[in-house]
Amino acid sequence: MELRQLEYFVAVAEEQNFTRAAERVHISQSGVSAQIRQLERELGAELFDRSGRTATLTVAGKAALEHARTALAAAGAVAQAVGEVTDLIRGRLTVGMVVGCTVTPLFDALAAFHRAHPGVEIALLEDNSDRLVQAVRTGAVDLALVGTAATAPDGLEALTIVSERLVAAVPPEHPLAGADRVALRDLGGHPVICMPPGTGLRTVFDRACAAQGLHPAIALEAGASDAMADLAARGLGVAVLSASMAESYRDRLVARTIADVEIPALLSLVWRDARGPAVRELLLHCRRAFAAPPRGGGAAEGGAGA
Repeated sequence: MELRQLEYFVAVAEEQNFTRAAERVHISQSGVSAQIRQLERELGAELFDRSGRTATLTVAGKAALEHARTALAAAGAVAQAVGEVTDLIRGRLTVGMVVGCTVTPLFDALAAFHRAHPGVEIALLEDNSDRLVQAVRTGAVDLALVGTAATAPDGLEALTIVSERLVAAVPPEHPLAGADRVALRDLGGHPVICMPPGTGLRTVFDRACAAQGLHPAIALEAGASDAMADLAARGLGVAVLSASMAESYRDRLVARTIADVEIPALLSLVWRDARGPAVRELLLHCRRAFAAPPRGGGAAEGGAGA
C-alpha cells in the first residue's frame, strides 16, 4: 500500500468520478484506475461500485475513507515538520539592534542559536528604533531589539527586556546634582543633551514634555550614551538617559530621576510573527539568555530607550 494509492482513492471518493479525480491528481484516468485496482487487491475488497454513472463507495470503501484521509494528513504533517527543519538549517535570519546599545544577553542568544543551527546565516543590522520597528513590519528584519515608549509597537509582538525611568545626568558641580528632587520643568534652564528623534528614549522624553506643554532646548543630540555622557561631563548640558545608562557613568556623573516622567523607557525585542522556525528558535534562545543571571553587569549595558 502506497500513499499515492490512498491519494487517488480519496480523490475518486470525493469527486465520485475517475476522470475528474485523474485531472485533480494530474495523471491519466487509466493510471488512477490501475492504482486503485492494485489497492483493492491488496485490501481484498472492492472500494467502489462502478456499475452506475458515478463511482460510489462500497461498504468497504466507506470504512476505509476516513483512515485514508488520516494517513494522508499524517504524512503531510511529517513533510511539514521536515520542511521546517530544512528551512531552518538553510535559512537566513536578519536581526536588528538599536545603535549604541551593548546588550550582552542578545549576543549570548545569537551565539547559542549559531551553535545549534550553524547553517543559518545571521545578519546583524544597527539602526535607530523607529527605522528598525518599520523594518520588522515590512519583513526586512525578522527580530529587533529596540527602545520604545509602548509595551508593543502597533502590529508587532514584543518581549520587554528592560523598563526604567529617565534620569538627568550631570557632573557633581552642576546645580541639579545637589537637588533633592528634579522635575522636567527644572531642565528648562539648562541646555539638554538627548538622543535624536526616532529613538525610544527621545520618544519618551518628547511625550512627557508635550504632556506638560514644555519645550526644552535640545542643545546637543548623540546616538550613543557614551557620547552623551562625555558631553555632559564636560559641562555642555544635562544628559537625559535611562537609569541603567547613567549607572555606567557614576564615576563622573550624578544621576537624578526625573520625578514627573512616569512613562518608562523600554528596551524590547519585537517581531512580526513567530511562525518561521528560525524566529521561533531565536526567541527561545533570547528568553533563556535574558532570564539568566547577568554576568559582570546589567542585562543591557547600553540601557533602555535607545
